[in-house]
Amino acid sequence: MTEAVEILNAEGKGRVVILCEHASSHIPPQYDNLGLSAADSISHAAWDPGARDLSLFLSKALDAPVVASRISRLVYDCNRPPEAPGAMTEKSEVIEVPGNRGLSAEDRQERVRTVYRPFCDAAGKVLDSHGPDTVVVTVHSFTPIYFGKPRSVEIGLLHDSDSRFVDEMLDHAGALSHRRVARNEPYGPEDGVTHSLQIHALSRGLANVMIEVRNDLLSTPEDIDEIGQELLNLLLPALEKITNGETVS
Repeated sequence: MTEAVEILNAEGKGRVVILCEHASSHIPPQYDNLGLSAADSISHAAWDPGARDLSLFLSKALDAPVVASRISRLVYDCNRPPEAPGAMTEKSEVIEVPGNRGLSAEDRQERVRTVYRPFCDAAGKVLDSHGPDTVVVTVHSFTPIYFGKPRSVEIGLLHDSDSRFVDEMLDHAGALSHRRVARNEPYGPEDGVTHSLQIHALSRGLANVMIEVRNDLLSTPEDIDEIGQELLNLLLPALEKITNGETVS
């Protein structure tokens, strides 16, 4: 089986640590493509298109380590706890996942052991090697049309119970007046999407943000550069204001 996780720029000395849970659409051979069609197995249901490339752009700009899953989220969604139905979902939006139906306890534990735990262990190792001023940034993309309805949001800045870093980023969102930037859209904590923030950032008292970018804005290298630079216009001022989990006045 392909190694479940990769650590990129492992020696990065910046304050940010980047997590990319949905970086890959790879389904290891033993799962028989989960019974998916070729198109469905590389669709947005299987991964977050553009998220890995955006993570690498931000990694270079911020000298940040990146912890990225190398396995499709349809095998196991590393942003969900093992007990969550969405961890090994039987249906993603309108896409049925036959290979996830009727999984035994042993099947589920195998995926937890081989996909989820290695990702969490790698994230923990990187975060534990960084200082108390570390900021956790998780990078995702989302489909522009969901259940047939267009989404107008272009960039979502998500948080759980600690909103301080997102508050600071949104204070500078005027620099992106041509974009629709929103708090906790198109998803929020009530949708169960802040698991990584909870276990990797909140548990350590670290400032954090989950970035969601509409994936039609991440289609080309030029798109990645443009969105990456726009995000830096929000991240860099926020990094100046947040230290040791507190806001600098």
